[in-house]
Amino acid sequence: MPLREKQTELIADLNLIENAQERLSVLSSYIPAVLLPEEQRTPDLLVPGCVSRVWLHGELREGRCHFRCAAESPMVAGLVALLCHLYTDSEPAEVVAVEPEIWAGCSFHKVLSPTRLNGLASMRSQMRDWAAASMEGPAA
Repeated sequence: MPLREKQTELIADLNLIENAQERLSVLSSYIPAVLLPEEQRTPDLLVPGCVSRVWLHGELREGRCHFRCAAESPMVAGLVALLCHLYTDSEPAEVVAVEPEIWAGCSFHKVLSPTRLNGLASMRSQMRDWAAASMEGPAA
């Protein structure tokens, strides 16, 4: 499924939950599928610009991006897991081109602090940079 379509469906599914705070609470369900194991949480995978520590690992498999992540804060863990879920199994060019509309689409931008939104922007930037680099040669 194309990434734009996946994002549209994900927003629609999450918006079945009427309250934005309740929507945030269900994000923890995305964590197990993309969780980066403790032993792989190395300093080189830390995402700069996040208040709580966040780790991001990208891997290219059969021409598609796969992301795993972890965060110290439970709320942040759910948010970054949602981003990993959104972009996983997409082609690198899609990861580079398609911006996350999910924060506004699910009204999360109304309930998250500017600091959290900045951290999520840093996470997105890291994912985009990794995907762009993977198009140029072997992924790091």
